[in-house]
Amino acid sequence: MTEPKPETPEIPPSSSRKLPDFKQSVKLKYVKLGYHYLITHGMYLFLSPLVVLTAAQLSTFSLQDLYVLWDHLRFNLISVVVCSALLVFLSTVYFLTRPRPVYLVNFSCYKPDDARKCTRQIFMERSCLTGSFTDANLEFQKKILERSGLGEDTYLPDAVLRVPPNPSMAEARKEAEVVMFGAVDELFAKTSLNPKDIGILIVNCSLFNPTPSLSAMVINHYKLRGNIISYNLGGMGCSAGLISIALAKDLLQVHPNSYALVISMENITLNWYFGNERSMLVSNCLFRMGGAAVLLSNKRSDRWRSKYQLVHTVRTHKGADDKCFSCVTQQEDPNGKIGVSLSKDLMAVAGDALKTNITTLGPLVLPMSEQLLFFATLVGRKLLKMKIKPYIPDFKLAFEHFCIHAGGRAVLDELEKNLQLSEWHMEPSRMTLYRFGNTSSSSLWYELAYTEAKGRMRRGDRLWQIAFGSGFKCNSAVWKALRTINPAKEKNPWMDEIHKFPVDVPRVAAL
Repeated sequence: MTEPKPETPEIPPSSSRKLPDFKQSVKLKYVKLGYHYLITHGMYLFLSPLVVLTAAQLSTFSLQDLYVLWDHLRFNLISVVVCSALLVFLSTVYFLTRPRPVYLVNFSCYKPDDARKCTRQIFMERSCLTGSFTDANLEFQKKILERSGLGEDTYLPDAVLRVPPNPSMAEARKEAEVVMFGAVDELFAKTSLNPKDIGILIVNCSLFNPTPSLSAMVINHYKLRGNIISYNLGGMGCSAGLISIALAKDLLQVHPNSYALVISMENITLNWYFGNERSMLVSNCLFRMGGAAVLLSNKRSDRWRSKYQLVHTVRTHKGADDKCFSCVTQQEDPNGKIGVSLSKDLMAVAGDALKTNITTLGPLVLPMSEQLLFFATLVGRKLLKMKIKPYIPDFKLAFEHFCIHAGGRAVLDELEKNLQLSEWHMEPSRMTLYRFGNTSSSSLWYELAYTEAKGRMRRGDRLWQIAFGSGFKCNSAVWKALRTINPAKEKNPWMDEIHKFPVDVPRVAAL
C-alpha cells in the first residue's frame, strides 16, 4: 500500500500575494475630489515657495542693513510722501465704494390654524359640492392630486373651504391680513425690533393686488413711519420672493443703517378656479395657503445676531421669447371664469431658464476645478468638434444646502436629475411640498425652516435658493450661514412635528 499524500491546502484566488486591481479599487469620485482640492488650493501651493524664499532672504538682514534702508528712505522724502498719499487715497476709495453687507437677521413662516387644514378627501368633497366641475374633471383633479406629492395637512382659506365657497374681496383681504400679520408678528417677536425702525418694506403677491395695496395694509396695521420706502410687487409669479430680496439688497446699498422687511405670500381666495379648462385646474390641486416674512439689515453691528449673509442674487428673465412669456397666463376661459393656465411647454421653458441662470451663477460660486472642467469640455465640443457629452458642473461642491421652489413634483424630479442631487439635498423641498403644498414665493422659506429644524445648518454652510415664476423667470439667491443654528432655540412651523419627517411619498398615493 502506498502512503496517502498529504493534502495540499487550497489557496484562495484572492491571495494577499496578488496585487490589487487599482483600476477597480480607486473610485473616480476620490480622484475628482483630489483634483478639486489641488486646483482650489493651487495658488497657495504656488505661492508657498515664494513666501519661504522671501522669509529666508529677510532673515539674513542685519541691523546695519535696516539702518542703510532707513537712511535711503530719509533722503527720498518725495517718494515716501507720494507712496503714503497714494496708499491712503486707495484705502479711502475702497472703504467708501465697497458694497455694504446684507444680513438676514431672522425670518418667520406663517402656520395656519388646524381649522384650515384640508385633507385630500376634503379637497375632493368640496370640489364636488361646488357643482362647478364635470365628473371627468373631478376625476382629472383626483389623478393630479394623487401624483402631486401633497400630503393630508395642507391649508386652504375659510372662503374656499366653506360650503358653498364665498370668494369675495372682503374674504381675500381677511386671508391676506391673517397671513401677513401672522408672519410679521412672529418675526418681530423673534427679533425684538420696533416696527418704527423699519426703513424699507417690500410685499410681493402675484394674483391679489387690492387698493390700498398690501404694503399699505402693513404700514397701517403696524403704524410704520411716514418716510418708509415701500414697494408692492404683483404679477411676478412664484419667483417674486427672490426678486424682492434682490430689490431689498439694492436699496440697502444706498440707504445706510437700515432695516428691510420683505413679505412673500400668495392669495387663494379670489384665485380659486371654478371652470372646466384642465390647464387651469392644475393650480387648484397644487397651491395652498402660506406666507413668510424676512428681516434684512445692512448694519455691521447686526452681524453677530444675524443668521445669514447674502452673497449673490442672479435674475434671469426669458420674457422676450413668446413661448416663455405665455407658458403661465392668468386669463378667462370660454365661460368667462378666470384662472391661471399652465402650458404643456412649462417644463421645457423652466429647464431653459434654469440653464441660463446657472450659466451666470456658475462662475460666481463654483470652485476653479469645476470651471476648468466645464471650459475644457466646452472647447472640446465647440472648437475641436469632439463627440463628448456636455459637462454638468457639480454644484454640491459649491453648496451644502439647496432650497428649490416646491412648485410641484415634476419640477423637483427634473432638478434632482439635472443637478445630480441626492435625496438628502431634495428633502427640504419635497417635505415642504408634502406638508404645506405650493405656497408660491414663500415656499423657499418653509424649506429653509425645515433645514434649521433638522439641525443641519452649520456656520460657514452655503445655501442656494432657486425659484421659477411666470414671465418666464428663474431667480437665484446665495446665502452663507454666519452661525450654527440650534433647533432647540428655534421657533418655526416645523418644530412641533419635525420628528415625523422625512416621510415616504409614493409616486401615486391613491385616494
